[in-house]
Amino acid sequence: MFKEKEIMDNSGFRQNRKSASLQEVHQSIPVPKRGGFLRKFLAFLGPGYLVAVGYMDPGNWATSLEGGSKYSYSLLFVILISNIMAIILQSLSAKLGIVTGRDLAQACRDHFSKPVSFVLWILCESAIAACDLAEVIGSAIALNLLFHIPLLYGVCITAFDILLVMLLQNKGFRYIEAFVMALIATITGCFIVELFLSQPAISEVVKGFIPSSQIVSNPSMLYISLGILGATVMPHNLYLHSSIVQTRKYENSTNGIREAIKFATLDSTIALMLALFVNAGILILAASAFYQTGHTGVAEIQDAYKLLTPLLGSGIASILFGVALLASGQNSTLTGTLAGQIVMEGFLNIKLKPWLRRLVTRLIAIIPAVIVTFLYGEKGTNELLILSQVILSVQLSFAVIPLVMFTGDKKKMGEFVNRPWLKILAWFIAILIAVLNLYLLWTTLF
Repeated sequence: MFKEKEIMDNSGFRQNRKSASLQEVHQSIPVPKRGGFLRKFLAFLGPGYLVAVGYMDPGNWATSLEGGSKYSYSLLFVILISNIMAIILQSLSAKLGIVTGRDLAQACRDHFSKPVSFVLWILCESAIAACDLAEVIGSAIALNLLFHIPLLYGVCITAFDILLVMLLQNKGFRYIEAFVMALIATITGCFIVELFLSQPAISEVVKGFIPSSQIVSNPSMLYISLGILGATVMPHNLYLHSSIVQTRKYENSTNGIREAIKFATLDSTIALMLALFVNAGILILAASAFYQTGHTGVAEIQDAYKLLTPLLGSGIASILFGVALLASGQNSTLTGTLAGQIVMEGFLNIKLKPWLRRLVTRLIAIIPAVIVTFLYGEKGTNELLILSQVILSVQLSFAVIPLVMFTGDKKKMGEFVNRPWLKILAWFIAILIAVLNLYLLWTTLF
């Protein structure tokens, strides 16, 4: 049933697949046919961490900082719920890629009409540009805080990370995964030290993971909660994950596909639990360092950096915060490159060289960042960061709904179609995200 030709001919899509996703690295990493659980798991280890990067990018920092400084540990429950939703959606994304042999962009192109696919492509490109904008600003702020490089110069310097992307892509996909995992380890290590220095109240942290009615009754708290929920799941990550799971050369049989789904889901779940630790760590740090000392108005990254040293009594606190921010921004640039390439090739079947695709994406992000930084300085970049999250929120449903629809279609997924309970849960998440993001957009703009 799952031989290559049969997948293409009986796929349930309007048109057949034309080419493999990320063809230059497609099935480039072998999976051992024999061996124990650990050996096979290590073969699948990697894609989940590239996905997890999007859940700890600079765009998420501002909402967590504001939530912690204003409402202590109360919004940890919101971060937990957001992460659970992310784990479910990313598992569906991986399953779509493994079962159909298509990434989400290719699946949309092969299912919808050309005009609909073109609109979805435009929306997705705008989301990637918005995400890249957050990374540009986050990296520039980190360079400014750590090395006192003016924001305008920092924005321009971030354009040169394209050289790093080119170098890693030429060496092989495993090198990209290793680099991303090293940066995630850096971010995680920084926050472990930060939390040790801030000494949060453990009992209060545990209480924060219990839902509170105040989240709904307090309009300001609800707004920040929606910001955390709405901006946690990144639309480009769904396209990315459905593609990069196909870099593994698993057996093209029912058992091989089932095993690939299991290990890919395990990989992304563990990676996203690390993202949960980082996002919760930012909020806990803000609560213990700022809320407990009466600094309840900290909403900007620069303010947090400047206050950490005097409040925690250690100069290393601010430095580690800046290093984690820089690692976060640089990490996201790699996944942004791949997501841009996947989306363009998937929707339009146009192949550009990775360095050229990266340059186009980078320019789209850098030009508005340069203009706003030049005209409005530090305050303008923070407002641009918020705008980028709004754009991401608006686009999210246009990625989530097709994903839920495709993975719930028996013609497309065969025996791997979502079970009834998963269909209900997935559609509930999709509708909830759509409603929350519409409300967030409305309250942000009006």
